[in-house]
Amino acid sequence: MPHPTHAPPIPARTSAPPAELSLEARMAATDAAMTVRLEEAAVAYEVNTAHIDTEPLDLADVLAIPLTPTLQPPTPYATPVAALLQRAHQRMITGGWCAGSLTNDLGATCLWGSITKEAAGPDLEQAALGVLMDVIRRAFGAHIDSVPAFNDSCRDGRIPLRMLDRAATLADTRGL
Repeated sequence: MPHPTHAPPIPARTSAPPAELSLEARMAATDAAMTVRLEEAAVAYEVNTAHIDTEPLDLADVLAIPLTPTLQPPTPYATPVAALLQRAHQRMITGGWCAGSLTNDLGATCLWGSITKEAAGPDLEQAALGVLMDVIRRAFGAHIDSVPAFNDSCRDGRIPLRMLDRAATLADTRGL
């Protein structure tokens, strides 16, 4: 096996050294070089993340829940089912949301639990659950089996709170 040879020596510089650049010229050159690097990085990022599925952000998820719930409930709806759904919404805001049971040890409630606690009777409760189920199916499709199944599929209380609010509005619109 032959031994590697050394690289040929670098020839001595025959031209004069470059003239000193001004600060502005050096900054302009650096800016141009950085712009090229940033554009290349942006293209590489787009190529590397193109295969990742993303869900569009619903602005209501961002703006629906106040950071500190108000202690005074809003003006109640005039219709009984809408007022019940509004009270259930307020209960969930102040008491918290839970999944897997009607209530938890801290007093948080699920969708059905908040309606049950606020209902004056089983007829009103069933009417409120029916309106809530209509709203859920409109938003998420007819494949949703029940209010508890929907509640337990949620990661946090933002969407259940929004569904209660929409159900109260729908019940008021229907005059229920």
